[in-house]
Amino acid sequence: MKIDVPFTRILGPDGKVQPDIEAGTIDLEALKQAYWAMVLARTFDTKAIALQRTGKLGTYASSLGQEAVGVGVARAMQPNDVLLPTFREHGAQLVRGVTLTELFLFWGGDERGCDFAGPRQDFPVCVPIATHAPHAAGVALALKLEGEGGAAVAILGDGATSKGDFYEAMNVAGAWQLPALLFVCNNQWAISVPRSAQSAAETLAQKALAAGFEGEQVDGNDVVAVEHVTGRALAAIRAASRPHLIEAITYRMSDHTTADDASRYRSDDEVSGHWHEDPIARVRTCLVEANAWSTEDEEALLARCTEQIEDAAQQYLGTAPQAPESIFDFTYAQLPADLRAQRAALLGEAGADG
Repeated sequence: MKIDVPFTRILGPDGKVQPDIEAGTIDLEALKQAYWAMVLARTFDTKAIALQRTGKLGTYASSLGQEAVGVGVARAMQPNDVLLPTFREHGAQLVRGVTLTELFLFWGGDERGCDFAGPRQDFPVCVPIATHAPHAAGVALALKLEGEGGAAVAILGDGATSKGDFYEAMNVAGAWQLPALLFVCNNQWAISVPRSAQSAAETLAQKALAAGFEGEQVDGNDVVAVEHVTGRALAAIRAASRPHLIEAITYRMSDHTTADDASRYRSDDEVSGHWHEDPIARVRTCLVEANAWSTEDEEALLARCTEQIEDAAQQYLGTAPQAPESIFDFTYAQLPADLRAQRAALLGEAGADG
């Protein structure tokens, strides 16, 4: 069914501002900050995969080619908003203040990586598909009751829009008029299932209409447009306390995770055909053509990002593991008798071995 859904693009794949966009729309200093964040996210990505391949990190989900989504969304958020990320939003978390070491710890299987020093209210990474959508509705209800203008921002994949959790969250958000932004990162693949096989809806954005609120699309490889559209949506959400849905059109350039082999279900030619949409390359082109970025700037940025990543990786690798008994210590205010016995047994075995 054909439904007209707004689509926004400001910076094209060639790095040029679109003809229908007003002159002066691009703030070059802000664009440099977004570029820095995207390059840092991609450098982290490269290091994380290298650590996983050498057995020093757990299964990892790359954000290659999707850096504009996380960075753009997070740059549009306010400190009192709450981010509920899925597993490719490294850029969003870094912009929000999660440290590189914390990210490494999380992907290394250490829950201390979710104990953010910065954005204390933001949620940890959600690995199960779409289960954080109802959480976002709950957070939005709490923020509405609090009355201080915060919004819940959940980033989901296209596959999540096929799950019941997603529809339940949309329904309650619409019915209760909650300050929630459901941001769908449509990278065209739900593991091995292509977008075309996931839904007969012409767009994923139009699914919001059935829940009583608006949906729109944005070029997910255009960080300027993502930040602009997200900021506009959040302003409307705060003003009217009503939900909104944004579908970002992008492409997953990597395997689904390091446990996946995407060559089993898509061709190299298909993937390579999307490299001209690279969100980082288009920003760099824009900056260079505006005489706002030089070879020296690029080399300095790459060196700085690499230094930061290597320092964080060494901090992560040098972090002593938690004591085994800590698995019992953070669920109950008062540990039940059966778990107290198990904890005591574990300590006894450790004592016997040591």
